[in-house]
Amino acid sequence: MNRETSLRREAQVESQEQSNINNMTMNIETKININMKKIIIDMICLMDGRVIVVERWGKVNLFSSDGKLQKQLPIPGAARSVTQINQNTIAITYPGEFAIKIINMENETVTKVLKLGKVCSGLSFSNNSLAVGLDYNEIRIIDLEGNTLNSIQVQSKSTLFILVYCNDRVIYSDYVDEAVYCYDGSGKQIWQYTQDLSSPYGLCTDTYGNIIVANYYSDSIIVISKDGQNSKVLISKEDGLVKPQCICFKYNKSSGFICDENGTYLAKFNLSP
Repeated sequence: MNRETSLRREAQVESQEQSNINNMTMNIETKININMKKIIIDMICLMDGRVIVVERWGKVNLFSSDGKLQKQLPIPGAARSVTQINQNTIAITYPGEFAIKIINMENETVTKVLKLGKVCSGLSFSNNSLAVGLDYNEIRIIDLEGNTLNSIQVQSKSTLFILVYCNDRVIYSDYVDEAVYCYDGSGKQIWQYTQDLSSPYGLCTDTYGNIIVANYYSDSIIVISKDGQNSKVLISKEDGLVKPQCICFKYNKSSGFICDENGTYLAKFNLSP
């Protein structure tokens, strides 16, 4: 226990010292043709290295860590956003059902349904609770029984499709307003970022708290510093990405995947601080 505590403290110090984005670089290691020919709306890397890709209006596809389609999960309904709770459990929003379904990955069954009473879209798990985007104007923090812990009121011009919840902060992209916003757990806006964005969609955070954004219309990937003050282009149109829609990190790694809007490729990337 003492060793674990020591390591966690060292990681926090390292995070503060290495949060400068100026030296950060990203390279595309390989592009895997998946040719799904479906509109892709969300994607995550599971803890075991596999990848979940969610199609618009519904199907949840499971890929191996090397980008090969393994199966479609047999969960009924039109899925929207996915997050992982633990090694064997994921959660998915179902907007048409006003619900979040908790799913056991071992037997691929729904173990719990959380009814929210509103259209639910973006979803992220942290600190034993879920942050879920409801319609255009609320991000609700709930426990795993569906009880409301907090409600953050926002004014998004687009549906709250994509959000990340970590370190008691919620970060979401508004692709209509071409902005990325950060709120703390009490509902106070910490910052908003509007420069260098062109229909920002998918986003994730690195181990230092910086925000990596898929910049859809400019065919680029940018990083926004964790304080929301600066940004840097990591991948530009010249690097060959077309309509990047979703981006995710592998669990505890500085690498991950990018998927385009039409599900034609998975681009594996490496990130260096």
